[in-house]
Amino acid sequence: MNIIVCIKQVPNTTDVRIDPVTNTLIRDGVESVINPFDAYAIEEAVRIKERCGGKVTALTMGPPQAENALREAISLGCDEAILVSDRKFAGSDTWATSYTLSAAIRKIGDFDIILCGKQASDGDTAQVGPGISAHLDIPQVTYVKKIEEISDKLAKVERMTEEGYDIVQTPLPCLLTVVKEINTPRMPSLKGMMRAKSAKPLKWTADDIEAAPAALGLDGSPTRVVKIFTPQQRKGGEMMSGSTEDVARELTELLKDMVI
Repeated sequence: MNIIVCIKQVPNTTDVRIDPVTNTLIRDGVESVINPFDAYAIEEAVRIKERCGGKVTALTMGPPQAENALREAISLGCDEAILVSDRKFAGSDTWATSYTLSAAIRKIGDFDIILCGKQASDGDTAQVGPGISAHLDIPQVTYVKKIEEISDKLAKVERMTEEGYDIVQTPLPCLLTVVKEINTPRMPSLKGMMRAKSAKPLKWTADDIEAAPAALGLDGSPTRVVKIFTPQQRKGGEMMSGSTEDVARELTELLKDMVI
């Protein structure tokens, strides 16, 4: 069973900066972590390997510092790691990102399952996983909360919905995006940390994955961020005192003014 888990290194939520010219996140030199939802994808990939055998390959697209995320993935049980990094990828939207990752997966070759977190904490679009499946023309199941059965040809999963869950059976190869209800990620073992320290992730450029130049980065992104800004901090509420009748009367007048 060959499993590819796509992960993303995202800015620490306390250290987010925006490029005022390109309206994109500044990632270079910013403290970053593995996207929280991707931790569940890594854990599920390792669990599948433990049950069915095979190997797990961690794949990410990003700047050179994203190698740290791949090393962490290895410490958690992934066998191989690949970093797709090139200045040509800068400014990619979800379409260009999913295209680039799908090109890298084609270069990897043989695989049975691709696992992704349901969404990234910096974009919250939940589009890259489904985009990869579309570019590769393979089945996808999103919001997976449990993998009930898995064989050489089929996977049976529970897909979370607003009302409960659906049971879906899909042929392999396929792509699954997982939610946090699927498992509890493990902590890295000492053996895993030692292996990660000496690991040498593969590094591929746009030429290595034979990606079409027109489909990469800002030029290959059909969506554009026109403006991005930090919302103004809201002012504190107003305290009211007096009897219940007085407060109700004052509040009514305030609401009338707001409507007018």
